[in-house]
Amino acid sequence: MTRPIRAVLLDIEGTTSSLSYVHDVMFPYVRQHLSEYLQTHWGSESLQATLELLAADARHSSASAWLGSEPSQQQQQIVVSQVLAWMDQDLKATGLKQLQGQIWQAGFESGKLVSHVWPDVPGALKLWRANGIDLRIYSSGSIAAQKLFFGHTEFGDLLPLFSGHYDTTIGGKKSAASYQAIVADWQRTPDEILFISDIVEELQAAAAAGLRVLLSVRPGNTPQSIEFPSLHVHHFAAVTPWLLDHS
Repeated sequence: MTRPIRAVLLDIEGTTSSLSYVHDVMFPYVRQHLSEYLQTHWGSESLQATLELLAADARHSSASAWLGSEPSQQQQQIVVSQVLAWMDQDLKATGLKQLQGQIWQAGFESGKLVSHVWPDVPGALKLWRANGIDLRIYSSGSIAAQKLFFGHTEFGDLLPLFSGHYDTTIGGKKSAASYQAIVADWQRTPDEILFISDIVEELQAAAAAGLRVLLSVRPGNTPQSIEFPSLHVHHFAAVTPWLLDHS
């Protein structure tokens, strides 16, 4: 007998938020403010820790080995050039994600950035939580960036609705082992968890780990070449009756 759904794991881009916001607003914001951020925070403890991660991503033993003894302005230019190259490649590197998160934090806290979520999302999430369904996020963006994103939305602070967050430090989103690790951390059985994403390969990996899955079909999403799963969702409000019936 299939267990009732007691938990929902959510993707961000293409599921709770538009792809265009992340790609047309958040990533360009990093490009526009990268040099300014490095100059302002150069020498700070938080940025130094990020530089060590960036150096590891660039296959250097340390930030000093990567940047050498050049003047700080030249060192910053090395970082800028590498970060922009990685962003052009859409690289999912730990240091890059951390630096992006730090720049976004400055943007959100200043009010220059306000994150987009689909209008049907806040009400649905609140209703699901009210009916005892546990909500968590799994995104390629860092956990820190996820918390910033949901803490500064057009609909206010949605962060309290979530009990947990996962990023690629637990594993890649197209690997079944990642979802097995999430299930173990969540201390639930796989079929108690519903995963919603706009990427078929992620859903296939989650299904292989035993999770229930739904494909998110939102305006602007990339059409998926494989019809999997058979259940699609265009609007979270439409999911609510089905979800509560299975919870």
